[in-house]
Amino acid sequence: MSFSDLKKQSKLGSLTSKLVKEVEKMNTTGGSGDERLWKPEMDKTGNGYAVIRFLPAPDGEELPWAKLYTHAFQGPGGWYIENSLTTLGQKDPVSEHNRELWNSGNDKDKETVRKQKRKLSYYSNIYVVKDPANPQNEGRVFLFKYGKKIFDKIMEAMQPEFEDETPINPFDFWQGANFKLKLVKKDGYWNYDKSEFDRVEPLLDDDDALEAVWKKQYSLAAVVAPDQFKSYEQLETRLKMVLGQKTASRPRYDEETNDEDNDRGSYSPDFSSRSQKSELPEDLSAQLNNLSSSKSDEDEDDALSYFQRLAEE
Repeated sequence: MSFSDLKKQSKLGSLTSKLVKEVEKMNTTGGSGDERLWKPEMDKTGNGYAVIRFLPAPDGEELPWAKLYTHAFQGPGGWYIENSLTTLGQKDPVSEHNRELWNSGNDKDKETVRKQKRKLSYYSNIYVVKDPANPQNEGRVFLFKYGKKIFDKIMEAMQPEFEDETPINPFDFWQGANFKLKLVKKDGYWNYDKSEFDRVEPLLDDDDALEAVWKKQYSLAAVVAPDQFKSYEQLETRLKMVLGQKTASRPRYDEETNDEDNDRGSYSPDFSSRSQKSELPEDLSAQLNNLSSSKSDEDEDDALSYFQRLAEE
């Protein structure tokens, strides 16, 4: 496309229309924008179903999951969407700011803290056993982002509540179990309460095939590597801008996230350099506000990520 064609499309508004259609397509197909990430998809009845298998820790790593804290909220100076340094056990400016607000004893300040609280996500490698919405995913290894509710089901399988239940390791190739992911919409949000583990059985009968699967796994340590986080000073500067304490030219969108109390969102870690950041055009910002006002946090997070990628391309 030539520059003159670009200008012509801008005048006709066709670029905006095209982008909106792409966002609608993204929300319909459940695309994550990162080929490493798998995400369940709802059918026309408003339900979703898939069978996945949680995989062991990747070669050279200890845990089969990575735990990531993020913040995502809007202030007078725009959006603050950043990884939280508390993930690394370090001080984070938002957490410190929230602590001050909470200790003020003001109910309004406490409500602000609730809106600005940390959001929790887990990442694991999975093997897709069955994916009716996207059969091409079956037999492949992906990263899967999930929230506290699914993680609690994993813990319940490892530490069952009742004596007649046998504990299992859901991440084991041989003594683990497939996870039947059942998705419904409840109160406008995605709900996984009906999901459950199947009987204990090997993922595959061939150890050579299992080893091949193991070698295809993605690094979980990379999700929470230091280069995925900005410095305290950078985050503090951004926070002041968002809170209106420092002038910012336009709001900037950096990362997606999901809610700590609900399985929502589709954050995709940026494994490339985080030093180059772009601002979101004002017309796209307005469209995003329209989208987020009518969709769940999960839909909003997808839109945030998509517009971020558009701004950076």
